[in-house]
Amino acid sequence: MKENLELREMRKTDCKEISESFQKQGWNKPISQYEQYLYLQKMGKRDIIIAELNQGFAGYLTIKWESDYKPFRINRIPEIADFNVLKKHQRLGIGTRLMDEAEKRIKRVSNIAGIGFGVYKDYGAAQILYINRGYKPDGNGLVKNSIPLKYGDVITIDDSIVFCLTKKL
Repeated sequence: MKENLELREMRKTDCKEISESFQKQGWNKPISQYEQYLYLQKMGKRDIIIAELNQGFAGYLTIKWESDYKPFRINRIPEIADFNVLKKHQRLGIGTRLMDEAEKRIKRVSNIAGIGFGVYKDYGAAQILYINRGYKPDGNGLVKNSIPLKYGDVITIDDSIVFCLTKKL
């Protein structure tokens, strides 16, 4: 990548810029979400990694050091969660660099990383990226709001439905 890509910790001044950047592409990500992330980062509960391309916001991901998803939590598997790159910056290697950094940080405390992806077409690029990086299904099938679904459950496909995977680092 020719452009200057910097990965860094989230700052208070990022909250508004991130929210507005996603709003411009039609995604509803309120400032309050990023203010909460900033608080969780200060408390040591999440790492928020910001990607800046040529000094402008390009994307981010978070690492939840204690997952809400019980199979990850009981096995002390940190979870890569809420991973987004602005559409105009996708397919430039930014997501790969964010994942490399997240896996490097996770490896300091765990030899396994966890991740989940949505199950509809909007998540297609993420699904391909994670599989190509060596993530494998954790064997619990589909999950809704961090709880594995059971045979006969009736669901609506939305962002609360994910498929969870792990990778040995």
